[in-house]
Amino acid sequence: MASLRDIRKHIDAVKNIRQITSAMKMVAAARIRRAQTAMLQARPFAKKVSHMVSDLYGEFLEEDMENSRLRGYFDKRERGPKCLVLVTADKGLCGAFNASLLKAAVAWIRENQGEKIFVVAVGRKGLDFIRRLKDVDLEISDQMIGIFPKVGYRHAKILGGHIRTLFLDTQLESVTVIYNEFKSMMSQKVVTKQLLPLSSFIQERIDQARAKGNDISLNMADFIFEPDKQTLFNYLIPLHIDLQLFRILMESQAAELAARMTAMESASKNASELISGLTLKMNKTRQSMITTELTEIVSGAEALE
Repeated sequence: MASLRDIRKHIDAVKNIRQITSAMKMVAAARIRRAQTAMLQARPFAKKVSHMVSDLYGEFLEEDMENSRLRGYFDKRERGPKCLVLVTADKGLCGAFNASLLKAAVAWIRENQGEKIFVVAVGRKGLDFIRRLKDVDLEISDQMIGIFPKVGYRHAKILGGHIRTLFLDTQLESVTVIYNEFKSMMSQKVVTKQLLPLSSFIQERIDQARAKGNDISLNMADFIFEPDKQTLFNYLIPLHIDLQLFRILMESQAAELAARMTAMESASKNASELISGLTLKMNKTRQSMITTELTEIVSGAEALE
């Protein structure tokens, strides 16, 4: 049986842990509102720009755009290396947030096994996981560590610039992003989304519209460009990619904070229950010791008589 000193030490240790988890919960709760507001503000603009790109898709097929470098963002390639952008957290203690992402990443890598894969790791957990993988033709092309929970548009621009250069210069077949999408304070959804080529995104939008019973027809409108078409597209296409990445980073940040707050709340509750159980055990042990001592005293007094 554990001594009173051991039980007291155990209770003190659990109280210290509860203090840490409660503090982490309060920090996450203080940050989540700002992150959620920023995420909700990023969604509509990114959506509008993506719709603009799909509406102007027909203009990219015009003859005057054939020699443009921008056409490379739309071209489907039959074979070629692929790129995986894995967005995880820098730290743990956020429930199944990282485990779900890594599980989805393993499934994607298995599907594309045998092909050259470039990995862009956002978050230390994903980077450490990729480094541990063996017997897979993986190359870490870029990494972005320590940006959470203060993600800004500048991070998305840096990330987008690297991905665009890699896609065009390496003749990638596709760029896929795996991240956690914020659904509510209690739930997050792992999303596997193809970012490039843009033709896949446009086809996805058409399929979604038809599934809802809406007939979306592209390339039917007449557009007047001011400034010229090439100048506009040189700005619009990188903006679209950067905004999609910015939205993804904001979604992941909000989802991580929500997952951490929920996990720390559950841990604090479990610690309180454990303290209650240990306190009861300590009281029972003390009572048993007192009873034993009284019995020994009575037995000794009877022996003296």
